[in-house]
Amino acid sequence: MRLTIRTNLAMRVLMACAVNDSRMVRRAEIAQAANASENHLAQVVHLLATSGYIETTRGRAGGLVLARPAGEISIGEVFRQFEAGVPFAECFSGVDNTCPLKVACRLRGALQAALDAFYGVLDGMTLQDLIEDNDGLEALLHLPGAAGASLRSGCVRIFPG
Repeated sequence: MRLTIRTNLAMRVLMACAVNDSRMVRRAEIAQAANASENHLAQVVHLLATSGYIETTRGRAGGLVLARPAGEISIGEVFRQFEAGVPFAECFSGVDNTCPLKVACRLRGALQAALDAFYGVLDGMTLQDLIEDNDGLEALLHLPGAAGASLRSGCVRIFPG
């Protein structure tokens, strides 16, 4: 199994935002820390924002923050969101399935069971699980204070729920 670049980048963005939850982070900072193209990140950031995982603010003091606590963001949910349009195999594609073996093949059932197990593991994990007590990730993704104002300086961010 191979994840799409979008899913991989989405997780990098979410982890960078979670590690730096005390301030707004910029896309360029994430691109540099996560060794990613800023153009690819722009597309992923847009999808993360429209899906309700992050909030974005434009402008000089703008950037990205998590839209909800890291403990409420399911890794399985994120993967499903970003992998939804890509069928695992041709036989998983409804109208585009032209496999001549589809009426007799037993592999599809085994693949479905494997995917269910894969997502079952990811459904049990949150973004918080990925960052909590992870000094290595913190060292890689902790970004120094921005030149602009911090989103949360001098205030407490309250999440509904």
